[in-house]
Amino acid sequence: MNIEKLNDIANRMVAPGKGILAADESTGSITKRFESIKLESTETSRRDYREMLFRSGDAMKSYISGVILFDETLRQKAADGTPLVDIIKAAGAVPGIKLDKGPKPLPFCPGETVTEGLDGLAERVAEYAKLGAEFAKWRAVIDVSDTIPSHNAISANAHALARYAAICQQGGIVPMVEPEVLMDGAHTIDRCMEATEWALKETFQQLYFAGVALEGIILKPNMVISGKKCATQASREEVAEKTLKVLKRCVPGAVPGIAFLSGGQSGEDATAHLHLMNAAGPLPWKLTFSYGRALQADALKAWAGRPENVAAGQRALAHRAKMNALAASGRWTAEQEKVA
Repeated sequence: MNIEKLNDIANRMVAPGKGILAADESTGSITKRFESIKLESTETSRRDYREMLFRSGDAMKSYISGVILFDETLRQKAADGTPLVDIIKAAGAVPGIKLDKGPKPLPFCPGETVTEGLDGLAERVAEYAKLGAEFAKWRAVIDVSDTIPSHNAISANAHALARYAAICQQGGIVPMVEPEVLMDGAHTIDRCMEATEWALKETFQQLYFAGVALEGIILKPNMVISGKKCATQASREEVAEKTLKVLKRCVPGAVPGIAFLSGGQSGEDATAHLHLMNAAGPLPWKLTFSYGRALQADALKAWAGRPENVAAGQRALAHRAKMNALAASGRWTAEQEKVA
């Protein structure tokens, strides 16, 4: 394992004033997104959409440090024959790959899951590295209610994340470690805080047991936030305060950076929360974004599947990416949202 190389990649992924574009939606997920703009999901339409994003020169070169890809996208070529991964690299961003096979029901734990995909993972890592991937992502899903998460669900997912991370580092790519406590449900922000702290502490314990070098990982956690159905929604300031409190309790300073998932937040909320945390610095690690919907939603709507709207889609992506880049530097203001 070349820790120096892994650390260099990880630091590029959390470069100051930049963040990560999560464009790793499965075929099923992107089909649902396309339904919102009444566009049929085909290999070509998916390629055209991702190409529109990756050729957004302003966004990619100025504000995006890395891109998480789905298997199909990593292998695809643009309309002119250029591999999409080469377009990403030409913009100065680091290409990555989603490696997990998704959450599956956990036996004897109703309503809980464990993420699968460890079988044959070393071979897949080697293949993806040859295709140009320099980092990977594995998402563990932790649901919350009055009775869950259970110890079994926390432990099983942390163990799988650690095994995945060790296999990635052995294969020369940086593991993005994503224990996501979902914001679905009616739980309070304090209940989310409890579950997030538990998940993070167990994850780092398992990473230690697995021999993972923390200098060569990126953490991709949820923010500590009220459940969507909770009657009392926490303020932006409370979200930032409690998220930082949990991170300081759980995340060693050796970790180069933390790239938050948006988890269903609105684009502006995700930006505001990130800004408030960075404004509260200095912090032991770099805090940035690894957003999917929160970065893409406006761009998808503006593009609408029409070639004549490519420039509009790219402008929308650039604006949203710029807002998050400002937030990653603690320099965002709500007034800037009004400037197209």
